[in-house]
Amino acid sequence: MTDSIERDEFFMREALAQAALAQARGEVPVGAVIVEDRGAIVARAHNLRELLDDPTAHAELLALRALSMDRKSWRLDDVTVYVTLEPCPMCAGALVNARVKRVVWGCDDPKAGAVRSLYSIGDDPRLNHRFACTSDILVEECSQILQRFFKALRDRKRRAP
Repeated sequence: MTDSIERDEFFMREALAQAALAQARGEVPVGAVIVEDRGAIVARAHNLRELLDDPTAHAELLALRALSMDRKSWRLDDVTVYVTLEPCPMCAGALVNARVKRVVWGCDDPKAGAVRSLYSIGDDPRLNHRFACTSDILVEECSQILQRFFKALRDRKRRAP
């Protein structure tokens, strides 16, 4: 059990590094990494909605697209996706459609979370695929990077003329 927790924490730190890259670019700091069953990171991404002016440029979707293009296949049934924030409905749907094996996230998203908080898309028996879920991995670190980002954003708006 400890080995799987240590493994999850290791890969979540990699996702947090992606979140930090997003933050440095002025993006909401969400990062994702995709890991094959054998333990290799095969895709990394962070939010790019602002930079690309693309509402679909979430970390999870960008990582899924990169891996699918690399593999020349949309079926990603041998991977675990690590993401710092609980996936939204769009991303949870894409994770189902990609047939991912497992999704691991850091902190819940009470406003848009679609894996546990508001919906259970990854475990909905009406859909043609379900994925295993693990939550609360490095939850404090994942929460803090988002809280600091939004606090700084609010502070900037208050100081603006």
